[in-house]
Amino acid sequence: MLKYAGTAFWESQVVTMNFLITGAAGFLGSALSNRLAAKGHSVRGMDDLSTGYSEALSPEVLFTRADVNDRPRLWTLLQNIDCVYHLAARVLVPESVLYPREYNLVNVGGTVTLMEAMRDVGVKRVVFISSGAIYGDQEEQPVKENAIPNPRSPYAVSKLAAEYYVRTIGSLWKIETVCLRVFNAYGPGQHLPPVHAPVIPNFLRQAAQGGTVVINGDGSQTRDYVYVEDVVDAMEAAATAPQANQQIINVGSGVETSVADVSSLAQRITSGKPQTVRNPQNLGGPSRLCADLTRARSILGYTPQFSLEEGMHITYETDPRLQPHAGNTQTYIA
Repeated sequence: MLKYAGTAFWESQVVTMNFLITGAAGFLGSALSNRLAAKGHSVRGMDDLSTGYSEALSPEVLFTRADVNDRPRLWTLLQNIDCVYHLAARVLVPESVLYPREYNLVNVGGTVTLMEAMRDVGVKRVVFISSGAIYGDQEEQPVKENAIPNPRSPYAVSKLAAEYYVRTIGSLWKIETVCLRVFNAYGPGQHLPPVHAPVIPNFLRQAAQGGTVVINGDGSQTRDYVYVEDVVDAMEAAATAPQANQQIINVGSGVETSVADVSSLAQRITSGKPQTVRNPQNLGGPSRLCADLTRARSILGYTPQFSLEEGMHITYETDPRLQPHAGNTQTYIA
């Protein structure tokens, strides 16, 4: 078992490890890869570049373009690895409704392929990045990890199924496993597809550029928005936290914020005045969702450092795509 005593240990000791990060060129994957490499760890990154960008990775990250279902390639990349971070996944909820088989192939099948390859090579720890979406509607908020999952999309189902595979296979093959249920992560560099863009960068861009913000329902639905650097703190700690094996751990801010309030905050930060359109239909999703962080604090020593306003300010100021003259004012639906 890898020995570790929290994030402070990383900062006070020089301990180098060998990591493989799947989905390394994605939003969270690149942030994690770059931080670990900057701290002197050996980082191998793999990504099929379906949504990620290899340019987001620092030169210190040894990058390979590969599919997570490519088992022979995984055998090679896993040699001498201490810990795997598994982030490779398809992540768009509306897309998963249209293409559930594809989401099962990548999110579930790719996870099983990775676990088999880890067994074959002898890698002993994996941190799986799951999602708060698996909870769905829950009466009790903030939601604890022992809540009965109520997934409402094929994406959420695929993440829940992958969790079961990771923990079951890990137990059978003596691989230490940690599942992090990350809530609504945001920050500079987040992928911005032409439709169904993530709420925070979408609202910031539309506000700054005088575009159109579409709010589904009455805007009272709440989410737990967590800044990317806080998520990376939790992921970093999970690699070697001594009590984390077989644990499922929420990663969020612990604060719920309504979509309407996010829109107002985006306008205040950018000093912009977008056109706001309200769609009377609520396009699925739970009415409330907020992470209980008790377990994260206890096991990972995790405490979020960024308020929503701070994180949105940094996102707006450092992501050039969100600036007033960065592009057109095309409407995006959140």
